Amino acid sequence: MSTVGIESTFPRTMPEDHARLPVWNAENWFYEDFEIGHKIRSLRRTISEGESMQFNALVLDMHPYVGDQIFAETEGLFGKRLVAGAFVFSAGLGLVATNCVNAFSYGYDKLRFIKPTFIGDTIYTIRTNLSKEPKYAELGLIRASYEVFKGEGELVLYCEHIQTVKYRPRAEA
Repeated sequence: MSTVGIESTFPRTMPEDHARLPVWNAENWFYEDFEIGHKIRSLRRTISEGESMQFNALVLDMHPYVGDQIFAETEGLFGKRLVAGAFVFSAGLGLVATNCVNAFSYGYDKLRFIKPTFIGDTIYTIRTNLSKEPKYAELGLIRASYEVFKGEGELVLYCEHIQTVKYRPRAEA
């Protein structure tokens, strides 16, 4: 695969021997490099009470289902506290996020919270490239599904991410 360019691949603002090292979790994929059906799976991560409450505080979500243990146990539908769906969405997508310098988020479709996620649950994500289509003079659209699972494979969240991705420069095509 080709590189993006001197500025992003070999920055002039650091020592040359540092600039030549590969950048972790960074990709130079162009539109043409995305293969329909290609899948990746993330590592697993367990959602702690601390990070769940920190997220809730950050976004001002103090609903009793996510922030009140007594309510959740005595009046709640599930008998224990939930992790906010927005946090499951954010963490789940973050697990398979790559820093592709040629791609830009265009939006999300079909976001669904399939099953509840609770404090202490362990999640992982599978991303699948679904489709691609030319869109603009310099950018095409890539659509990928994100399936977030908990435990041993219970689907808890589904969405489709649409990204605009640069075409490969004509000289390299």
